[in-house]
Amino acid sequence: MIALFGGTFDPTHLGHINMAEQCVNELNLDKLNFLPCAMPVHKAQPGITDSHRLAMLTLATRHNAKFSIDHRELLRQGPSYSLLSLQECRAAAPHTPLLFLMGMDSFNSLPSWYQWQDIIQLCHIVVYQRPGETLASTPQIAQYLAQARTSERDLLAQKQGGLCYFLAGDTFDAASSDIRKRIKNRENTEHLLDNEVRDYIDENHLYAE
Repeated sequence: MIALFGGTFDPTHLGHINMAEQCVNELNLDKLNFLPCAMPVHKAQPGITDSHRLAMLTLATRHNAKFSIDHRELLRQGPSYSLLSLQECRAAAPHTPLLFLMGMDSFNSLPSWYQWQDIIQLCHIVVYQRPGETLASTPQIAQYLAQARTSERDLLAQKQGGLCYFLAGDTFDAASSDIRKRIKNRENTEHLLDNEVRDYIDENHLYAE
């Protein structure tokens, strides 16, 4: 299986790492690809450079041999549509199951994504639910889950896409927006960031006034 974890990673925090580790461990993956986007479609443009975000992501992931970084969206011109990345992965591996890992907040907004119905056919959606997050009760989400939701891990390896699986592992409550505010206000982030990532932020004066 090919697993992708997309996001702005602005900055990469321990919640991201926990989420990726839970996915790797629960689904017994050999590899998980972090997919940093250059021009997010559903979020504000990052306030720091791509090179800074990539450097922090590299620091945060380098201690796990099963983690790698896919640079395709940083290299691509134009908005970072997830559909394009999934189509490229499918073209390169036409018979391999694709997994797309996302948080509950992203999953709840999935019907607003560019050609989202093509996305859910191209890959399996794997959802991680942070503490306090709830599933949106929209007709589109309800209809999709009625057809796609499964708790059988083995099914993900048997089909190329089309299913939705919710991770059952431990959750870690962290959000990049909150961390940016904490840094700006000079509040403690030791429990939220990898030490090397925190040092990099300090050394480069990121997210400060």
